[in-house]
Amino acid sequence: MTGGGNWTWLIAGEVPTLIDAGTGEPSHLMAVEAALAGRPLAQVLVTHAHVDHISGAPALAARFPAARFFKLPWPGRDSRWPVAWEPLADGSRIAAGDDVLTAVHTPGHAPDHLGFWHAGSRTVFSGDLVVKGTTVYIPARLAGDLGAYLQSLQRLIDLEPARLLPAHGPVIDDPLEVLRGYIAHRLEREAQILDALRAGASDPPAIVTRVYRGLKASLAALAAESVEAHLIKLEREGRARRDAEAWHIIDP
Repeated sequence: MTGGGNWTWLIAGEVPTLIDAGTGEPSHLMAVEAALAGRPLAQVLVTHAHVDHISGAPALAARFPAARFFKLPWPGRDSRWPVAWEPLADGSRIAAGDDVLTAVHTPGHAPDHLGFWHAGSRTVFSGDLVVKGTTVYIPARLAGDLGAYLQSLQRLIDLEPARLLPAHGPVIDDPLEVLRGYIAHRLEREAQILDALRAGASDPPAIVTRVYRGLKASLAALAAESVEAHLIKLEREGRARRDAEAWHIIDP
């Protein structure tokens, strides 16, 4: 799911700032310490509370006891990683390095997902919003929301960024093309799911069989959850309905 793993981003300067906490691997802690070159880590900004982005917070707090930890709250989840969390909100401005970042709420992959916008360079530290060359998992059973996700993609398009620094995969130097491609892909998948419902598929596994050709068996459960996120969106829009465990299309 994460390819070669996940990036954290260190911003040097007056307020040394780490974007995302990683998973507490000793090699990561040593790499952060080496990059700081003797300076203290001032703060950690967490994009969202999925384990590969937040679970390293206690280890970072132990290694850098003066560091502060910030994120948009996810009640009932953040407390799994006991550090002194300080809240961010959409639009929060945070001194980082020698400049300022602005928190941009981009829910969908997770309800608490934030990007961090640097206006001067038109760069977004974009977390898990997009990964070039693949798609992003929308975990319906962990508060993922496909409708919100599509709105978040559009919100970043409206910023007209020049570059995205994601938590997985390569730096994205053609962000508008990638973001628009993500929206087009999701709408295409939605049309395929509607066609599957018309053909009689009535639950996510059956839809996966029709829509995801050649899928590895190990990925079938994740694909079914992605389909469920689509179905929930269609239900909210009055385009599909659920009776017990069976889904049905509502054609106009």
